[in-house]
Amino acid sequence: MSFPVDVVVMAAGKGTRMKSQRPKVLHRLGGRALAQHVIDCAARLSARSVVVITGHGAEQVEAGLQAPATTALRFVRQEPQLGTGHAVQQAAPVLPDDGVTLVLSGDVPLTRPETLQALLDLCGGSRLALLTLDMPDPTGYGRIVRSADASVQAIVEHKDASEAQRAITEIYSGIMAVPTQLLRGWLARLDNRNVQGEYYLTDVVKFAVADGLGVAAHRISDAVQVAGVNSPVQLAELERAYQRRVADTLMEEGTRLADPARLDVRGELVCGQDVEIDVNCVFEGRVHLGNGVRIGANCVVANAVIEAGAVIHPFSHIDGEKLGVKVGPGALVGPFARLRPGADLGAEVHIGNFVEVKNSTLAAGAKANHLAYLGDATVGERVNYGAGSITANYDGANKHRTVIEADVHVGSNCVLVAPVTIGAGGTVGGGSTITKDTAPGALSVARGKQVGIANWQRPQKKKQAP
Repeated sequence: MSFPVDVVVMAAGKGTRMKSQRPKVLHRLGGRALAQHVIDCAARLSARSVVVITGHGAEQVEAGLQAPATTALRFVRQEPQLGTGHAVQQAAPVLPDDGVTLVLSGDVPLTRPETLQALLDLCGGSRLALLTLDMPDPTGYGRIVRSADASVQAIVEHKDASEAQRAITEIYSGIMAVPTQLLRGWLARLDNRNVQGEYYLTDVVKFAVADGLGVAAHRISDAVQVAGVNSPVQLAELERAYQRRVADTLMEEGTRLADPARLDVRGELVCGQDVEIDVNCVFEGRVHLGNGVRIGANCVVANAVIEAGAVIHPFSHIDGEKLGVKVGPGALVGPFARLRPGADLGAEVHIGNFVEVKNSTLAAGAKANHLAYLGDATVGERVNYGAGSITANYDGANKHRTVIEADVHVGSNCVLVAPVTIGAGGTVGGGSTITKDTAPGALSVARGKQVGIANWQRPQKKKQAP
């Protein structure tokens, strides 16, 4: 492509039918705002810049969108909103004349980069190119009016169309590519003499025809690519379409999904070879699954790296947030386990049912198999951590660290009061509360002496007076 591309994203609408205080383009699909999908797609086209036109909830929209690493992002405001042509007029002053302007909609999130590239190629830097679609029911969409030789003559908005024109099934998607220098002149000629009293961007088609310039149309058959979001129902429909697209891509790359209809990826999921994912799993943020990883049913995994051969049993919750979670090769987690930010499990570590790990490192072979808590801890190799045991890491004001050295055995129902170190090879007797460092190899027991009272009688309930 020999010409630079500047992308204009229409994101000023109120979205009344969403029935939400959140601006429409910030509603999320696959874990990202609708308009963020559009911006990220533009970046994949190597666009020089992205200009987002905001209006309703402008401050929220501008704060809620992120610039891609390789593309400049800027905002212009449309106040009041007087139509699509008026919106692009607000962007015109910041668009360089040497490129092509690609106009996209902030509520149309699933257009593929290759489709937009084909549209840009059709434009060629010299003519207006439209993205169109055949629809069985085109109600509400602008119609593509062609001449006898099939060349595009105009776009007629539904509300302004005649009965004959409303019978046309080829519709305009709202996406166009146009040389910026030509666009600037056509924008200056717009008027609002129509049923809506608005400035229509689609009027540039009749100006191009009047000026003797050809208008090209790239027609596609995949309606999902140009489907917009105007209601919660439409958002949910597109969510499923997006998830199916993600599932298909994963399966094409070799991932085995028990049921592709019961997968939700709300971020970036990268899978190695021979990964198996059971039903109703949710992946958020950035997740990497190594070769041979198995994820059981009903798991939530966010911001984590799970290395080769690890197994996450059903109903486990892993959320690394900003610190991340790492699960080492061959580790076993769950069922019903919880790994919180900063959990770092070594090779062959076992974290069992109802065990919570937060900001702790467990070396190879360590095990905490039942009903336990490890917070702010450093656990050595081959440690066995008993059921019901906890690290008491918080003194009411500050967090403190517990160090459990290699080959330690911690009995059931123990409390390790940080800061404390359990020496290598030591044993902590069940039911102990440990407040001081223990020596390597020692048995440490800290609990009240057992007392037995023979023939003791339990208290009896008093009988109520009649």
